[in-house]
Amino acid sequence: MTQIPVAQTRSVSLPPLSTTVAGPADGPGVLLAHGATGSVRDNYGTLIPALTATGHRVVAPDYPGSGDSPRATGPLELDALADALVAEAVAAGSETFTVIGFSLGTTVAVRAAARHPERVRGLVLTAGLAKADARAQVWLDLWLRLLDRDDYQGFAQVRALSGLSAERFNALPPAELAAVLDPDPTLPPAGSAEQAALVKTVDTTADLPGLTVPTLVIATTLDMLLAPANSRYLAEHIPGAEYVEIATGHLPMVERNAEWLALIGEFLAARGL
Repeated sequence: MTQIPVAQTRSVSLPPLSTTVAGPADGPGVLLAHGATGSVRDNYGTLIPALTATGHRVVAPDYPGSGDSPRATGPLELDALADALVAEAVAAGSETFTVIGFSLGTTVAVRAAARHPERVRGLVLTAGLAKADARAQVWLDLWLRLLDRDDYQGFAQVRALSGLSAERFNALPPAELAAVLDPDPTLPPAGSAEQAALVKTVDTTADLPGLTVPTLVIATTLDMLLAPANSRYLAEHIPGAEYVEIATGHLPMVERNAEWLALIGEFLAARGL
């Protein structure tokens, strides 16, 4: 994996993004869009090697305040973030690509496809949404309140409760439970507040009917943060979208990683992406 320079076409409203590039330069392109309060490493640490093993060229930018990307100086905006990720892929040599989005990243992926139809060849949307429902809004308000108060113990608790299914949370061995509840303030990405605030405002409902690329929607049926109804909405409103379910909480890469990777790999292979 290598780091590439910042794309010169990026919106000036965003700081430079740290971008991981992996896989053969001539392989089919894949652009990854991670979730809020996450990072490329957290959300896609297992997917990147799986994709490169099948010959894909992977471009994976960290949002402002995640990974090595500097924190934004103001609120994040969906159009600017989608444009910035597309610019990173093009700068890495991928003229066209499939966008794989997780959680907030599903809205980034959809907006990228809507704004750059000449670039986006396919979509994979996991644990996603078009617009935050009432339950998600309450979770996000709680996250933001705890972050504003520097209550990192509380933030670790609510992020673990919303991220893991009840079954997985209750089955955690003591050492793993202590790790997910660690109140260390350096563990959450520095841009967590800006990213969570963006989730509260996104709305891609008007984008969905105009999408024409092959799309796979993966619903996480035990999700405490984004109910599977959000994924069903995406599948019902994107023409021709395929819909599958995984019995997992919000983090399939943690709870059902092998199944998640297989679904993505099979879709890309079947659609020639």
